[in-house]
Amino acid sequence: MGSRLSAPGPQERRFAAYIEGLAIAAEHEDRRAPLKNYCKGLLLPGERKSVEPMAARLDGENVQQMRQSLHHLVAKAPWSDDALLGYVRSYVLPAMRKRGPVVAWIVDDTGFPKKGKHSVGVTRQYCGQVGKQDNCRVAVSLSVATWSSSLPIAYRLYLPKEWAEDAERRKKTEVPEEVAFQTKPDIALEQIRAAAATNLDRGVVLADAAYGINTAFRDELTALGLQYVVGVQSSMTVWEPGEQPLPAKPLGKKGRPPRLLQRNAGHQPVSVKQLALDLPSTAFRKITWREGTDRKLQSRFAAVRVRPAHRDYWKAEPHAEEWLLIEWLRGEAEPSKYWISTLSPNTRLKALIKMAKHRWIIERDYEELKQELGLGHFEGRNWRGFHHHATLCIAAYGFLVAERNRFSPSARAGHLGFVAPGPAPDFRPRGSPRTSRAA
Repeated sequence: MGSRLSAPGPQERRFAAYIEGLAIAAEHEDRRAPLKNYCKGLLLPGERKSVEPMAARLDGENVQQMRQSLHHLVAKAPWSDDALLGYVRSYVLPAMRKRGPVVAWIVDDTGFPKKGKHSVGVTRQYCGQVGKQDNCRVAVSLSVATWSSSLPIAYRLYLPKEWAEDAERRKKTEVPEEVAFQTKPDIALEQIRAAAATNLDRGVVLADAAYGINTAFRDELTALGLQYVVGVQSSMTVWEPGEQPLPAKPLGKKGRPPRLLQRNAGHQPVSVKQLALDLPSTAFRKITWREGTDRKLQSRFAAVRVRPAHRDYWKAEPHAEEWLLIEWLRGEAEPSKYWISTLSPNTRLKALIKMAKHRWIIERDYEELKQELGLGHFEGRNWRGFHHHATLCIAAYGFLVAERNRFSPSARAGHLGFVAPGPAPDFRPRGSPRTSRAA
């Protein structure tokens, strides 16, 4: 018995058309049915969204046959993640733009706690989900955002150096030969370059300090013609407003003319923290940047024009002026956050703050992707399966984003009216205890 919708209707027709487009992107006719089933399994109610529990919900009479079909699609079939995500983007963005233009491209990484050491990319590293170093794997993503919604458009596993250089583990987990070690900022830049090479609407690049503190990352964004508002650490050095490095030494009697900028004992850059501490209290203003669901979102901010100072003594020209945005909560001993930005010099303070804070819109995406669509539930160990599962989760989520923007703001996974026969009463996923429990 196959899965079905509770009643034919406009949403069913839209979902069927969407799946048809995904199947075309996946190229092979024989992937149409498993792809439809996989996406529907992700959208159905259910606590666990790994292959076997989904198979049981989709076809309780033929669980193993359904499981094999879903497993082959996600872990073995060689379809292109980029092609499928490209279709998702082409379907969802027009719906998002009905509510407003694309304003931001948001870089982020998300961690998945994982036991053991055999699943691709798993090592002890910082995991945002638990807020500390832990055994996990981490993926880097790029999302596009309007003021009201956002959508991941690129997603790649960060492969730690010990994995990238381990031929045996690479072979066991089927890591492609062309995948070499890249830092997270390098992965993000690759995603941004690919997006910039398409006709995708440009947005201001937003990222946290793990990316923003990287000078090469920021320079590449500027080279691509992209503006940014990125977090930086309190230790970042800048020239105070109105200051810059000293010019090169005067021309001597011999040799080539000196070109490199200078510093001396009395003329040095300062950390952004020291600059903030030296500002008068009148430089900070209480600003409300958005109305929250139950309260206004507000804090104290200051913004000044500075020049980044990173290794400018190896440069012939100083870094261009940028905005330094500082958030300092009342009653705290020092500022809590810093951003650097290439937005226009005449940008108003509230607009600068609103853009900096807009990075947090993707928290809603990842909350739903993880909690309701099972982004972290893939139980296989290989590279292809990890990315295929994530792509299909994003595809299912994309349908929800489009529905919210076009028709139903309340659309959520498990609440679309999708129904299926469900598992047999005695079904238990492999590895589960013998006592009965819900799939």
